Amino acid sequence: MVGVLPSQSGTVSRRDYEDLVLKLHDIQAVKFGEFKLKSGIMSPVYIDLRVIVSYPEILLRVAEAMWDRVRGAAFDVMCGVPYTALPIATTMSLQHGTPMLMRRKEVKDYGTKKAIEGAFARGQTCLVVEDLVTSGMSVQETVAPLEAEGLRVTDVVVLIDRQQGGEARLAAQGLKLHAAFTLSFILDTLVAAGRVTPEVAAATKKRARSWPKNAVGAELLRLMARKQTNLSVAADVESADAMLALADAVGPSICVLKTHVDVFDVWTPAHAEKLQALAAKHDFLIFEDRKFADIGNTVSMQYGGGIYRIADWSHITNAHLVPGSGIIDGLKKVGAPKGRGLLLLAEMSSKGTLAKGDYTAAVAAAAEANQDFVMGFISVSPGSWPAGPGAPGLIHMTPGVQLAKGGDDLGQQYNTPDSVIGERRSDVIIVGRGVIAAADPAAAAKQYREAGWNAYLASLQEA
Repeated sequence: MVGVLPSQSGTVSRRDYEDLVLKLHDIQAVKFGEFKLKSGIMSPVYIDLRVIVSYPEILLRVAEAMWDRVRGAAFDVMCGVPYTALPIATTMSLQHGTPMLMRRKEVKDYGTKKAIEGAFARGQTCLVVEDLVTSGMSVQETVAPLEAEGLRVTDVVVLIDRQQGGEARLAAQGLKLHAAFTLSFILDTLVAAGRVTPEVAAATKKRARSWPKNAVGAELLRLMARKQTNLSVAADVESADAMLALADAVGPSICVLKTHVDVFDVWTPAHAEKLQALAAKHDFLIFEDRKFADIGNTVSMQYGGGIYRIADWSHITNAHLVPGSGIIDGLKKVGAPKGRGLLLLAEMSSKGTLAKGDYTAAVAAAAEANQDFVMGFISVSPGSWPAGPGAPGLIHMTPGVQLAKGGDDLGQQYNTPDSVIGERRSDVIIVGRGVIAAADPAAAAKQYREAGWNAYLASLQEA
């Protein structure tokens, strides 16, 4: 990657960068701890840059290292990605006199209702400041509202590039990434200082390359780890307002909210904005369970347009592979530029489903061939697939989960969290009526969250 080491014209020397790595290691902003996934992938290194606000000298050195990277780049204002990058951007602004803007993570539905705060003019160029980049998803979530206000964004500066596809994804959006460090540079520095063994460094680099290639898939795994939940609630309610109320109630317990907006009699951009605000407030992803099943050109129009404009607000959607792989190309044409992810329906939980056998195998192969956009599957028993559950990093989400086994009179078959996660080797449980039909959906979501996560932890001990 260009910019792994400081340029000769910069004011920060290589030794300065190496010393800063050691300082970050000293305060445990960079440490080693593993979160194991079903596929055998391990989160290789834990980076928590939130602690730097308690170390003013290190915060200043971080800001200067990042400023050194963007010498020569042209920008009028800068915007820190909330929340960890805000103190870094503030320090850069104070040190160098560049005006700073702030993006609201939660846009209020009263007052000015602004997404971007600060003084700026349309046509100005804005530098985006982030603490680290993995997939580039959080950067893209900041770029969009900036561009909506008429600002130009061409450059992004980060302290750490985890080298998991973020640079390439940002480049595809016309954004140049400047990083003070790459993960490889950090590891090499720690090895040279005797802080990490060469074997651990090599294993960490290898594991980093095995993470999901899709931005949303990578973000989902990180979200699961930090929030300790693998619960998705299916918001199968009758109105958009009821869905928003449910999202607010169960939000603290979930990693994904699954929606069916085409069952509502009213759906407006305001509903989409409120749902996005709740996703930011409670830290969950939105999955519109659209189940696309048409030719590529048609699904492109359905996904990006119509009255629902699904690609504008939903992080995840899904599709059948019945039309062939062209459906992936059609959805990708719309979703990839927006940083979205696609789940393929490999199996279904309904009685008499035809999604099994050779069809499931073909879906697994298509997913493996399109991992930049396909993040995983809707599946039922991935552990029993003859060829295995797909490539490392692909995520399995399983519907039809309740605390007791059974079924309904419409052919829905239910399985318990222990069965879905432990026996069937899935990653995320999708619960509908077990939560939404409960007297207290928030309490029920907490119960399912605990059951799902305990099953996940138990399955890791067995793996």
